[in-house]
Amino acid sequence: MSEWTREGEELRRTITAPDFPTAIRIVDEIAVKAEEMNHHPDIDIRWRTLHLVLTTHDTGGLTDLDHRLAAIIDDIAAKHGA
Repeated sequence: MSEWTREGEELRRTITAPDFPTAIRIVDEIAVKAEEMNHHPDIDIRWRTLHLVLTTHDTGGLTDLDHRLAAIIDDIAAKHGA
């Protein structure tokens, strides 16, 4: 998870997509996977830049779900050239 940094009990990553429509496609794919896992990241969209934060709120920290979703997000971003 070299693209992710740990800040306290959160994993954070910034993704820069090639353009705004691609950024939205990335968010859409993340949303589908997150819903399947019932584990939802915080996502801030700024033009083609996405800021993501993962943590498990109900446990107050990081869990395996965060690490699994981070890996899925990495795959989605790579697929879209981000």
